[in-house]
Order: sequence, then structure tokens, then C-alpha cells
Amino acid sequence: MSIDVAAQFTDVGDLPARTLNTLAKGLTGSVILDIAAEVNAIKASGTTVANFTIGDFAPEQFRIPPALTSAIEEELRAGNTNYPPAVGVPELRKAIRNLYKRELGLDYPEGCVQVGSGARPPIFSAYASILEPGDQVVYPVPSWNVRYYAYLSNAEGIPLATKAENGFMPSLEEVEPYLKTARVLAINSPLNPSGTMITRELLASLCEAILTENHRREAAGERPLMLVYDQVYWQLTFSENLPHITPLHINPEMARYTIFIDAISKCWAATGLRVGWAVVPPWLLGKMKPLVGHMGAWAARPEQLATAKLMDNPELLAEWMPQFKADIQARLDALHNGLQALKAEGFPVDSMSPEGAIYLTARADLIGTEVDGETLDEDGVRKLLLHKAGIAVVPFSAFGYPAGSGWLRFSVGAVSVQDIHDSLGRLRELLVSLR
Repeated sequence: MSIDVAAQFTDVGDLPARTLNTLAKGLTGSVILDIAAEVNAIKASGTTVANFTIGDFAPEQFRIPPALTSAIEEELRAGNTNYPPAVGVPELRKAIRNLYKRELGLDYPEGCVQVGSGARPPIFSAYASILEPGDQVVYPVPSWNVRYYAYLSNAEGIPLATKAENGFMPSLEEVEPYLKTARVLAINSPLNPSGTMITRELLASLCEAILTENHRREAAGERPLMLVYDQVYWQLTFSENLPHITPLHINPEMARYTIFIDAISKCWAATGLRVGWAVVPPWLLGKMKPLVGHMGAWAARPEQLATAKLMDNPELLAEWMPQFKADIQARLDALHNGLQALKAEGFPVDSMSPEGAIYLTARADLIGTEVDGETLDEDGVRKLLLHKAGIAVVPFSAFGYPAGSGWLRFSVGAVSVQDIHDSLGRLRELLVSLR
């Protein structure tokens, strides 16, 4: 005899509301994942869709480095399947320090690296270690998920709507009103969703302001303003004229106030392997470690050890990385050039030259257009592109940007160059029909 458990979940009155706490009641899911679910349902019906929504890599388009696959298999065969240390295995923590010294010129001491299952646990543990309820987290929009981590920390999230002419990066003028009250400033470069990068000049102005403010706070005995610098995409840059820059390159003193967020997720097409880390001032590590440990949010030991092996073998990386980057850039360029060709024909589309990451910023100036008796709003444009052209994209409003801008994120990790050409052809047909 079995117990009908489902019967216990009917006619329960207000029990669900009485069960959840205030934090859970206010927490919302990812808009991007909601859009992706809609796209997958349409694809399942047999409709051809170029899926530009998820910041992920389709294995049939991009595989992880073969050396990483081999190394993981070796670690599994060796029986390295027990719990790793909550802070990360020593081999990986050392390899991360070696990588930063070799590639970024940042010579961190032992005791500054917190490993986690992707970048998210280090982000959460960093926020949880430094924020008090009501503290201000200032972040530019569009941005990836900062608002959720601010909410989970009971902090006050302060989004700053940025300008396209600044590459959707925050300017000093936009940040300045909050310098004396903010506890965290969050910056991501290369930026998800726009695929743009912060310039040395812009970062220098922000770092100078942060240091000046922190000197004031130190004299007053106040808690410092911390910079959470998300550089998950730093190995995926496409312009020699715009190299990746870090706050420590502006002024080494920024090491005291900078929390780096990083991972192999995007730079090695390894999103599902869940190996990420934070590089932090050493006095933060002792508090972040137990948070990650209590969550059990460490990366699996075989993946950590394999990552360390590849990270410490720059020759193997040098063999693999150029083609990987070239394949990403080919897709970004095909999309950008195709949209610019449509723009040259007089169609209401535009795009920004790709600078880094796997994203292209584009615009379809169709808001307010009447289609089938309905006037399109931003979501109407998204659905029009999806249902009439088989092009699945994410509007910038899903990343906290004010609705109605027309800006869209195209992610190229799950499409081929041919997919892009085909989708541009369908887009042209749609735009012709709207004339």
C-alpha cells in the first residue's frame, strides 16, 4: 500500500503563505531563463529557431579543451572523488595565483583565493561577508544578476542606467552621488550583456574616486567601499586596441578594496563543470570559506584538479585558445556585419562592434510599430522576432535596463555561422514585410 502524498497538498488554505519567509516571498527567478523556456517549447514543436538567448555553449558548437576532458578522466580513474577543501584544493588555488601572475601581472600571496562551484558561490559569499542589511550596492545596468545578490544580502540595490556611448559602463558622474554612502560598487568587464569593455580612462576615474573615498573612511573609522570586479570573460577579448584592464593596473592599492570574480565557465566553454573563484584581500578569505563550506558549494574535486593541470600548462592553452576565440569572433562578426548591412539598406536595426565575451549588443527600432492590429512594446518586439523570424533574443530590460530602449542581447555560444546567416535572411524578410 502506498500513501497518496499529493492529496496532502490540496485544500491547504493559506499554508503556503504562512510557510515562506519575507525573503523567499520577494525573490524572483531569472527572466532570461523564463524566455529560454519559451524558446525551447517552440523549438520542441519543430520550428526553426536561432537561439541567441542563453549565455552558454552548445557542445555541438563549442567543446571544452580536450586536455581538460582527458585530465578529468584521469582524476576520476585515480579515485579523486572525495570531498575537496571548502576553500578549494591547494593545486587549483596555486594555479589561479600563477595564472594571474603570468597573464595579468598580479602577484597575489597565498591565502587570497576562494574556489566555488562556478562564480556564483564566491559572489554570494563575498556579499554575505561584507554587507549589512540596508547597505547600498551600486551597480550599472544592464548587468547580470547583481540585483539578486543584493536582495539576498538584504542590501539596497541601486541600479544606474548607463549610456550606450560609454559602452554601457558606469561613468564617474553616475557613480559619484553614491560614493559616500555605498558599500559595494559592482563592475563587470567584458560586460554581460553588451559584450563591451571598460576603458582605462573610465576605470581610472572610478578607482581614483574609490581610493579617495576610502582614505576619508579610514580616517573616520568607517567601513570601506569595496569594488566587486567580475572579469569572468577577461580571456575573451577581440581588440588589440582595447585590452582587458584591472583596478590593480590603475593603482596597486586597489588590491585592498577589490574582489575579483572569475571562472573557467566562459573562457573554456565549461559552464557545466562549475569551477569558479574569487580573489580577495586575505582578511576576507576566512569568512568566505565557511559560507561556501556550509552551502557545500565547492566545485567537484576531479574538475578542480584537472583545471589546475591545464591552468599550469600554458603551452596547451596556447594551442587551444586561439581557435576557440576565433570561432566566437567569427560568429560575432557575422552577426554584427549582417545587421550593419541591413542598416545600410535602411532597415531599423543597429549593432555595436563586439569587444569581448560572447555577446553582441543590437537594436531593433520596432517599438510602436503596428503589427496585426497591435502596437508593439518591447516584449512584443521580442516575440515578433521569435515567432516571425525564428530569432530568440533577450531584451536589455531583462538585465535591469529601463524598458523601451530597444536594445537586445545576442549570445552566440549556441549557434553556427550558418545559423546566423540564415537568421539574418529571415530577419530581412520580416523587415521587408513591415515596410
